[in-house]
Amino acid sequence: MQDPLSLNITGMTCGACVVSVEKVAASVQGVAGISVNLPLNQGRVRFSEEANDTTIDRVIHAIERIGFGASQRRNAPHSSEAARTELNAQRTKVAVALLLAIPTLWLTMFAPDMGQFGSFDVRMMLALIATSPVYFWSGWQFHVGAWKSLRSGIANMDVLVHLGTTVAMLWSVLVTLSPALTNAPELLTEANHVFYDGVVFIIGFVLLGNWIESAAKVKATDAVLGLMAMQPKTARLVYDEALLHTEARNVQAIAVGALLKVLVGETIPLDGTVEDGKVSIDESMMTGEPYPVRKKHGDTVMAGTVVLDGTVFVRTTKPAGDTLLDDIIELVEEAQMGKAPIQRLVDRIASIFVPIVVLLALLAGGFWWLSGAADGHNPFGTSGELAIMVIVSTLVIACPCALGLATPTALIVGTGVGAKHGLLIKGIHALEQAHRTDTLVVDKTGTLTSGKPRVSHIELLDTEVKEILGLASALEDESTHPLADAIHTSCANVTTDRPTVTDVRTLPGMGLIGDADGTLVGVGNADLMEEVGVKWDVEIDQRMQAAARKGVTLVLVSHGLRLLGWIEASDRIRTSSPRAVEVAKQMGLDVIMLTGDRKEAAESAAKDVGIDTVFAGVKPDEKAAHIQRLQAEGRTVAMVGDGINDAAALSTADVGIAMGAGSDIALEAADFILLRNDLIDAVSSIKLGRATMRRIRSNLAWAFLYNAIGIPLAMGVFLTSTGLLLPPAFAAAAMSLSSVSVVGNSLLLRGWKPLRE
Repeated sequence: MQDPLSLNITGMTCGACVVSVEKVAASVQGVAGISVNLPLNQGRVRFSEEANDTTIDRVIHAIERIGFGASQRRNAPHSSEAARTELNAQRTKVAVALLLAIPTLWLTMFAPDMGQFGSFDVRMMLALIATSPVYFWSGWQFHVGAWKSLRSGIANMDVLVHLGTTVAMLWSVLVTLSPALTNAPELLTEANHVFYDGVVFIIGFVLLGNWIESAAKVKATDAVLGLMAMQPKTARLVYDEALLHTEARNVQAIAVGALLKVLVGETIPLDGTVEDGKVSIDESMMTGEPYPVRKKHGDTVMAGTVVLDGTVFVRTTKPAGDTLLDDIIELVEEAQMGKAPIQRLVDRIASIFVPIVVLLALLAGGFWWLSGAADGHNPFGTSGELAIMVIVSTLVIACPCALGLATPTALIVGTGVGAKHGLLIKGIHALEQAHRTDTLVVDKTGTLTSGKPRVSHIELLDTEVKEILGLASALEDESTHPLADAIHTSCANVTTDRPTVTDVRTLPGMGLIGDADGTLVGVGNADLMEEVGVKWDVEIDQRMQAAARKGVTLVLVSHGLRLLGWIEASDRIRTSSPRAVEVAKQMGLDVIMLTGDRKEAAESAAKDVGIDTVFAGVKPDEKAAHIQRLQAEGRTVAMVGDGINDAAALSTADVGIAMGAGSDIALEAADFILLRNDLIDAVSSIKLGRATMRRIRSNLAWAFLYNAIGIPLAMGVFLTSTGLLLPPAFAAAAMSLSSVSVVGNSLLLRGWKPLRE
């Protein structure tokens, strides 16, 4: 099965267009599904087992056959340039339409009688001349798009605009030319009103709305385009490491393990580790961290970050296309292509919306023409003129643009602003679940705490300091747990001699065991000691409990059946953790700690940050079960962890939030990825999810309310009771305003800031 492929799709203007594209593309053999995003003008095609080399060409041909443009996606900067070129072309058409609208309106509505040219009314002939360029040139895209859409058996916004302007234009031309028509019906010869102004204002306002929407779309995608622009195209490769000679190379040609030289003020081109140099790095564009981060030998650096105060040599660890920056861009783009269940409902409505509107327009027009119910209320001379106006206004005001833009524009802006601040959202599902979250479950080590423990005390029972530290360090060679680094550092300060330990095995949630000269040795928690048969008396147990109440983590060390003692490691609480817990509670979240640490240490840390509910001594494989129990109580649970030991729990939770995006497990298991290891960002991500969903819901509410009010008003439902009737020009303006307001409402999210700011 082929990997999903992205397409650039042009010509889409409304939700019905999206439905049309998805319908024809999904019908191509070899396509498992397609998700189309209206603001991004993109589609993401998923292939089935039947796909072959010609499948994507057949998809493109199918999309083009119904009047849209399609091509395999190019890189984003080029796509942005194409979007701006299209903007300029739209602006020209808008300018022509609106400039000609002014004289057309004057000629149609306000100009005095200008006499006759032969048998023709001069005023109407001039209006026809002014309207023709707008109808045939500025509005040509609607006419072509409508016929292509109808030919495929699908109706979109182009159909409504085309029908509305064509009905108004045809009526007006027939009235204007009726003196020259043989046996013209009285309906035309007695008519005093033409709708040239409606034609130019409909096309002008719709084009203006499309132009404003397109400009807003470009703004909405600025965050992702900014991410893509962060990675340099070339790098300074050290090809002679002895003499440090360098040459410029394309980043695509640089292999893993290469040495790069980065000067002050330059952007780091690829992920790597510092080989030589001590510099400050500006990581704000990746993590949102406002302060520079000091880097030294062995520290990791990310592509897209900027060196501030020196020269640094970087050993690459990832090739171009596989950096953390690339992962971030891919995550954001995939999230923006997602669809909420409510949006899928909107798409289904859009697919039948246009035919229903056409039927309503014809029924309303027929009613006012034939019934005579408007007698005494008709602003025109004849019922035929009233019928034409009602048909045109109803067709125009009901364009489903706002419905199609309501969800994706908010999703694009929300995910973009999140990426700007180091909060990566995997998709619309994560946003919806974050909106409903009522319980926040947090790990202790690396989440509430800094994740960098240090040895604070060693309790000796039957050994010496060198022996207990050497044995623990030898066993911890096989571990990636933060406690291992603390033990290695402490051991290095005491001795360089360590025993040889073989056959080291990890017992998940307990620790490690191995063989030292034929004797079983172990390092870990009390469960591990019990597993290998080590016992101790009540006095020792009381001493352990007293130590744990200080908030430290106990690492027990055994040799055979002897308990040698334990190592106490302290891990400071992050300064932001108490505030994060406080804000979470203010948001109505029930905050729970879920940790594998001893009960005494966990309760001490929980007290420091303000958490009331603690589940301690929980093994990694048991955390998911705890999450499930909370869900069984009817809760919507967000779990915050490091994405390694907590992978199962992150996947089980309704919302998985991984602290730090460095591990592949975090990217796979979590719904939110936090580039900074800070609990305050976890709370911020939930706030962002809620803010984005509020925008989506308010957009949809406005779109539905607009149609619920506008369509009856255009149909003349209130004409006899209030005298209210919506002229075509006002209908076009209202339709465009609805779409622009939805996009504008979404763009307000650009001002969102995380809690740390």
